[in-house]
Amino acid sequence: MSVSDALSGLAPAKINLLLHVGPLQADGYHPLVSLAAFADVGDRVTVRRAEALTLTVEGPFAAGLDGQGDNLILKALRALGEAAGIGEPPVAVTLDKRLPIAAGLGGGSADAGAALRLTARLLDLDMPETELERLALAAGADGPMCLRARPAWASGIGEVLEDEPRLPTLHGVLLNPGLPSPTGGVYRAYDAAPKAADRPAPPADWSVASVIAWLAAQRNDLEAPALAVTPGIEEALAAMRAAPACRLTRMSGSGATVFGLFDDRAAAIEAAFALDRPGWWARPVVLGAPDIAPRAVI
Repeated sequence: MSVSDALSGLAPAKINLLLHVGPLQADGYHPLVSLAAFADVGDRVTVRRAEALTLTVEGPFAAGLDGQGDNLILKALRALGEAAGIGEPPVAVTLDKRLPIAAGLGGGSADAGAALRLTARLLDLDMPETELERLALAAGADGPMCLRARPAWASGIGEVLEDEPRLPTLHGVLLNPGLPSPTGGVYRAYDAAPKAADRPAPPADWSVASVIAWLAAQRNDLEAPALAVTPGIEEALAAMRAAPACRLTRMSGSGATVFGLFDDRAAAIEAAFALDRPGWWARPVVLGAPDIAPRAVI
């Protein structure tokens, strides 16, 4: 097999540093404002030239996707093939599922975004990023953001994007307690006491210390309803708050993953090691714009 017959790339975890959500609209969607960054950990997607479109799932969290024949990767690639006029793209996709399932990390959308980038490159499809972003909506409202995988503001229902290059590199820890946090149930709990999808004024300066202090004054409006649905998330939040040198603790998305921000990499690594316990998933991360460049697979 030649180098050009297979490509692999990172599908990075998305972290909602803040998430302000508005009341349910008549169209069934919630308006939101989010500032998101991406981690240097995530799933890994590999695409190979093949006779037909197939998907194989492996990795530590593969079992959570068993039986999902209409995976978001397949939805996105079918949309790609239709737009390119080639039918289903002739590629075999392997998803190495390294992120917890339904963890508030945008994993499914990130997987679909990586598959779109890699397949368009592998098959030499002449697709501008704006067209790939449109196709990424097949994976959900956060599909375009996860395709870009760089710090950005999201508004609308998550599809209106504005890059935020001023966001500094942040060192953190991701912690998932291995509990379910169903998005639908969380939003139903949120609808009992909705807030406003307000966009906060930016920080006075974009140094790490200033940004963390500014983020501490913001919210994740889904955190309280997620705790009402899955009270066990509070144990993870409390453990992160108690970690030495943790400057900010918050839940990402609709949970159940929580994150902590630290002054430097060494402190994050030490905290992740201390938080790693049976049934929990803890990882030190660098938050920003991770390397998502396609790599040839020999």
